[in-house]
Amino acid sequence: MNDDLLARSFETHRDHLRSVAYRMLGSLTEAEDAVQESWLRLSRTDTAAVENLGGWLTTVVGRVCLDMLRSRKARREEPFDALVPDPIVSREDAGPEHEALMADSVGLALLVVLDTLTPAERLAFVLRDMFAMPFEEIAPIVGRSEAATRQLASRARRRVQGAPVAPDPDLGRQREVVNAFLAAARSGDFDALVSVLDPQVVLRADRGPALGGSVEVRGADQVANQALTFSRLGAGGGVVHRALVNGAAGVVATREGRPFSVLGFTVAGGRIVEIDILADPARLERLDLAVLD
Repeated sequence: MNDDLLARSFETHRDHLRSVAYRMLGSLTEAEDAVQESWLRLSRTDTAAVENLGGWLTTVVGRVCLDMLRSRKARREEPFDALVPDPIVSREDAGPEHEALMADSVGLALLVVLDTLTPAERLAFVLRDMFAMPFEEIAPIVGRSEAATRQLASRARRRVQGAPVAPDPDLGRQREVVNAFLAAARSGDFDALVSVLDPQVVLRADRGPALGGSVEVRGADQVANQALTFSRLGAGGGVVHRALVNGAAGVVATREGRPFSVLGFTVAGGRIVEIDILADPARLERLDLAVLD
């Protein structure tokens, strides 16, 4: 296969590879790096023996992501208080193309749960449960027997199923609850805030090293207090833009036209069960915030 044909063939698989890598890594930048590495490996390979290019590339990007996850775990001398995945932000009125994209989206809450898995568990779950890859093809990637790989996926599945990661499917209902939360935060109404929060609500915020790092807060009263504090910090010329964050109701807050924070909400049973806030200026700069265009 000549270079031009190989490049065109690779491009037909890029979106799929990015989807796999994002679910594996929870980082848009690292996902792009993993996809690029898969291209480099393909360009150095004799493709004459490759019968299924899509399967071959999925295996390669899986191995790359597994190595990246293992390296990430090894670098963490101390656990983070909270990990907020990179959000995918888009307009609520983006049209049919966006609706097709969101059908394949993954919620921030699920990405947080996936980050609690071991690298091998995460790979087995993502490739099997999200992309229906046969265990016989996953096993060589993690270096386990097929039976052991099934056990990895089963353990991961139990962890995922035990976590409240599924939002209400009605986006309009999600938006009503989020709007009520924002109105209560703006007015400083503590009781109104608590009324839209699940008693076991979890708030995670990554503010970046210069602003105090990351924090995790649990419980309706504690999260309401944190929301009021965050609202006061964002006051003074701040503008809130309605957005979809990983397919769910969310907002992008700006100050003087620049992103200040991205808030993703998980709404279930008419209340907010999780809030993920990205307010790290360095990470915000790397996001594609098309909602602001």
